[in-house]
Amino acid sequence: MRSKKPSTNAISGETGWTEIISPKRNFLDINLGEVWRYRDLIALFVQRDFVAIYKQTILGPLWLIIQPVLTTLIFFIVFTKVARLSTDGIPPILFYMSGVTLWTYFADCFSKTSNIFVTNASIFGKVYFPRLTTPLSIVISNLLKLGIQLGLFFLLFIVYYLNGQFQLHFQWTILLIPLLILLMALLGLGLGIIFSSLTTKYRDLTFLLQFSVQLMMYATPVIYPLSSTGGHLRQVLMLNPVTGIIETFRYSVFGQGVFEPALLVYSATFTSVVLFMGIIIFNQVEKSFMDTV
Repeated sequence: MRSKKPSTNAISGETGWTEIISPKRNFLDINLGEVWRYRDLIALFVQRDFVAIYKQTILGPLWLIIQPVLTTLIFFIVFTKVARLSTDGIPPILFYMSGVTLWTYFADCFSKTSNIFVTNASIFGKVYFPRLTTPLSIVISNLLKLGIQLGLFFLLFIVYYLNGQFQLHFQWTILLIPLLILLMALLGLGLGIIFSSLTTKYRDLTFLLQFSVQLMMYATPVIYPLSSTGGHLRQVLMLNPVTGIIETFRYSVFGQGVFEPALLVYSATFTSVVLFMGIIIFNQVEKSFMDTV
């Protein structure tokens, strides 16, 4: 058993410990209170993650706007002008940007948390802190990016509305948007820490993950509405937990598309199970990952 730092009681003169670090004894030994006590460290990691990416770039944070805009324009040209895919009556630019913005947040959370042990091995091997703070900081820093990109999306939304290109059809489900973002964050976190635990031994999963995330986007209604599918294809797409989240978001903002409460409940249930399993697996692997990383 190791202890962090002794402290002296000014009145009694007795020496105590501010924190006691003991080995985990079982797979359910998860101290989330400890993660909360290290919230200042999480804030430092968030600042590091957000600043380091754009530190030596010419355009800096402008890339947060440029990336979704360029992706949206490419989708507009390829899938609207060339492939002639339906956008369910929603202006194509807004349709694609809504899907791209949410999908990018999920994909970034998933991808960047899937390599936590490998990329932070030098830090983990030198100093103690709750390892779960690292993937949490990634999810939060990506949330800041999402906020900027959603701001751009709603700005374009207002421009299109003022130009009379569509009518407002807000639904009560717009109140669910914070929940939808939370589900995206927790799903990306859960899947990411599961893969991060596995990649300590099986590095091939890193390459598989990069390929799989790209393919998974096409199995999600990002570039096409769920209403344009049917039969077995629709059933397969509905098994994707991200499908219900993106479809509910579009329905909430545009008043068009598909909103099925059962689909959203499925997404929330799937996310809860994956997150619970991820934390347990992560909790076990962090005890011995330095032997294999």
